[in-house]
Parts: sequence; structure tokens; C-alpha cells
Amino acid sequence: MDAVFSLWRRPLLALAATLLAGAAQAQGFDFESVTRLARERAAQPYRASGGKLPADLARLDYDQVRDIRWRPERALWRADRLPFEAMFFHLGLYQTEPVLINEVTPQGVRHVRYDRADFDYGKNDRLRPQDWGDLGFAGFRLHHHLNSADYKDELVVFQGASYFRALGQGQQYGLSARGLAIDTVGGKEEFPRFTEFWLVRPAPGAKQATVYALMDSPRATGAYRFDITPGPQTTTTVRSRVFVRSTGQPIATLGIAPLTSMFFFGENQPRKEDFRPEVHDSDGLMVATGEGEWLWRPLQNPRQVLVTSFATQNPKGFGLMQRDRQWSSYEDVEARYERRPSAWVRPLHDWGAGRVELVQLPTPDETHDNIVAYWVPAQLPAPGQPLEFAYELLWQGDEQQRPPGSWVAQSRRGMGYTKPNAAAPRQQVQYVVDFDGPALQALAPDAAVKAVVSSDANGQVVESNAYGNPATGQWRMTVRTERKQAGRPVELRAFLQHDNHAVSETWTHILLPE
Repeated sequence: MDAVFSLWRRPLLALAATLLAGAAQAQGFDFESVTRLARERAAQPYRASGGKLPADLARLDYDQVRDIRWRPERALWRADRLPFEAMFFHLGLYQTEPVLINEVTPQGVRHVRYDRADFDYGKNDRLRPQDWGDLGFAGFRLHHHLNSADYKDELVVFQGASYFRALGQGQQYGLSARGLAIDTVGGKEEFPRFTEFWLVRPAPGAKQATVYALMDSPRATGAYRFDITPGPQTTTTVRSRVFVRSTGQPIATLGIAPLTSMFFFGENQPRKEDFRPEVHDSDGLMVATGEGEWLWRPLQNPRQVLVTSFATQNPKGFGLMQRDRQWSSYEDVEARYERRPSAWVRPLHDWGAGRVELVQLPTPDETHDNIVAYWVPAQLPAPGQPLEFAYELLWQGDEQQRPPGSWVAQSRRGMGYTKPNAAAPRQQVQYVVDFDGPALQALAPDAAVKAVVSSDANGQVVESNAYGNPATGQWRMTVRTERKQAGRPVELRAFLQHDNHAVSETWTHILLPE
């Protein structure tokens, strides 16, 4: 069943208050403990960790580092048969900066030391881990009975800078989230990193795992709490408190709740050289504005960096979505893109004025993430003053957040059949967009549905139509536009209207420059 999740189904502020008053506070360590550390660091000059590995470890190549694996039988909390387990990643190659790991228990906070006995070093028999001391870790992952009672699957991974990603039932890893993004475009990007974690020991029968994190970077610090609730739709409830340093260049773009994904090609931008119809972790950006409009921007792989944004007040949510869940859309036996999760950010309080920014970068293949989306607040705090945000991050599969009326089911580009020798303006482009949802399903097949289409100054809408599709029961819109200057993009906006009421989300697409 394709459920429509309501943004207002439950009192979000009450939910946030409940989660933020978790059991860890009774254990003497809580969010305020991490906040004190973040505030203290923000008042001091930034000090890089150095990230120098032991010489024998630093010499390992990609395959040799991959041959170092955590021993599952030594997972944290396995011996106690608790509902969650933690395993740790080894340093090496690209992961050179250690993170500190701690366990929060009723007895207090315990540092988790690096122990060579926890790892299987494979064929790396020339390593001397006994000489390394307390090396630290590259990150960690939590396991849980996500898909069956017989095996504890990976649930969430924290590794590299401030990156993390999670899974719901039946999903495979795709896009990632980050704690914070700084100047992703327009200057030298800064990657804040989680330098220390505190894993709260779960109680027997616990339904969620709690992780605290301390973030540091040259221009900002931050305290974070993550409450991870597994299920068909795994929910990561995030509370963040960020402090801007007074030193260094001013921050131009501070990205809150950043998401990172990949779009190589798709139905709106096909690649004839590849046997696969589509290759992407996400196919669109969805935004629920504070003014009540739902927006859908199909993703693309541009030839040059493309930055667009949507200004709003108190957004209801945004996310990078993988709407297309059909195997036949991808035909990839190994990658299984139809199982990649969508990630929906749902604020737990008013975020004020700002914009949802989408950054699309060119990529030559599917191994590079090239899509970034985040919230940019209109104003930054003064140095030393906290900037606080709380939100749910929902990792969704077949059942995912959709607009309450109707939504874009697919966007295709192409002219279709034209008469032989017919003269068509070279700057004309046609899109075929299908819509589906309860607002349209309730209409008669011959209802008077209108396509309302507009273009920016560089485009002219030549023709638009809307009609029912008897093959699918959906409604189809065709839009033909003419570009005035080939070297400039064109922004298109369109939605379906019936009886002067919008019955669909707004399809907002960028026609890339040639």
C-alpha cells in the first residue's frame, strides 16, 4: 500500500520533548554535556588532529585496508544480548583522522580503547598493531534485527567527516546525510567532522539507540544527539546545537540537515550508451514550503555546477527522494537502485526564514556523489551564540512522504514522432510528465484538468496539454518550450488545475544550457 504520510499526523514538538529527555540524562551524561564541550572549543583556535598513521598502516592500499575487518563476535553489547550492537571501522588509506568512542552506562562514561584483538587483519601479516597503542577508530556502525529475528543487520553507519547513513527494512545503502555543510559552493568547501562519539548502552528490549557526537571544524563546532528508531521507515531524530567561531573567514553558506546523493542519468536525461535505463540514488528534490506549496525538482547531471534554491518561511520538510521503485527502471542486478532509500527531513520546530538549496555537480560515472541539498538559515548567530535545530530524518522505502493531493510519477524528455522533413525550431524541447495521487484519482476520466505552465524570461511555453492516461489511470501533462538563448538555462514551473484549484504538486524543472 502506497501510504501518504501526513506532516501533521502527530504533535511534533511534544514528540521532540519526549525524545530529548531520554534515559541518558539520568546516567549523568546528556546533550548539555556535549554542548559544554562544543562551546569551549568554539572559544579556542581550531586545532587539527594531524591524522598521521603508523608507517606500516599508512603503506596499505585499498584492497589491503578492506582486508582488515572487525570480528563480529566481539561486537559491543553482543555478550549481553542487547537489541543493538556496535562494531568499529579501522583507520587506513583515506580514513586517517581518528575518532574517539565512548560508552555511556548507568555507571558513567567509559572510553572504548582500540584493541588489536577486535580485528581480523586478513593477509596483512606484516602489520605490527601491538606497537600502535590506542589508535582510535575511523567510525562505527550499529546493528539491529531490522529484517529478521535471526540476524542483526546494519542499521546506521557513522564514518568520514560528519557523514552518516541509515536503512529501513528491505533497503540498501544509497544517499548519505551529514551533520553540517559549510560553503559547499562559492568558495573552498569545509567539511566539519565528528571527532568524538558517545554510544548510550541500550536497555534490554530498547526500541531505539542513542548516540551523542561532538563536531569540530576551523569555523564551527557543534553538539549532536541522534535517536535512531529502526523499522520499515527508520527514523533518525537529530538535535543539533552549532557554534560559529570568531576566527577565520566568515561563513557564506551554512547548510543545516545536509543530504548527499548521486544522479548519473535517468528518464529525464537518458544515456544511450548504457544498457540500464536509469542510474541514480535519488531522482528528485521534494520541498514542502511553509506557505503550503509542494515542489518537485527532478535531478540532473549538469555539465557545470548548477545551484538553485527555494526561499520559504518555516519549511514543513524537504528531502532527496527515490520515487521510482521499479526494478525495470534500473535493470542493475548488483546495485539494486530500486532499493535505495529516500531521505525526508521534517523540522520539529519553526526554522524561521531561509532557503532550501540544491547543488548539482557534473559526474562522469556513478561512483561520485554529485547532489547536495540542505537548509540555509537567513541569518547566522554571533560567534559563541548557539544555533539550534531539531528534526526527524526519515529513511523511507516503498512507503514514503508524498504531497496530500497528487505528485509527479515520472518526467520524460523527447519530441516523439514528427512528420518526415518537418521543420521544428532547434531550440524547442518537450517534456512528458505523469501525475498520480488521490486528488486526480477522484476525478472523472474526462474531467476538465488544465496544465498551468510558466517559464522564466529565457523560455517561451509553446504548447501544453493535460489528459487522462487510460493505460495507467494517471494524468499526463505535455509541455513544449522554446529556448531563447541556448547558452543559458530555462526554469519551468507547472501544475495541474481543476475548477481553479491546484490538484498536484508543482513540477519545477531546469532546462540545462547547451
